Amino acid sequence: MSAKHNLLIDIPTAIPDEIFETIISTQNVKIERIISKGHKSESDFWYDQHQSEWILVIKGEARLQFEDKTIHLSTGDYLTIAPHQKHRVDWTTPEEETIWLAVFY
Repeated sequence: MSAKHNLLIDIPTAIPDEIFETIISTQNVKIERIISKGHKSESDFWYDQHQSEWILVIKGEARLQFEDKTIHLSTGDYLTIAPHQKHRVDWTTPEEETIWLAVFY
């Protein structure tokens, strides 16, 4: 029998760096929990991934910047990022943790 887990617990009090935790990883799929608190990408950094990425904001708020637009995400919002669609994290709320679920496929 598998052990039960919860994405909203075991959050560290201090989060000096964004936290990336792999939940499941296979040859074709990787699922991560990401914890941010006031974190954002460096101003000259862009993600340019070879996989599709589906993200869900489980808690908190964030802004993702793409080359042609910025999208504000709140709790419950999700979107798919196509392969090689350049993007960066423009902002995450500093008042509370932003907890993401990211599925790479």
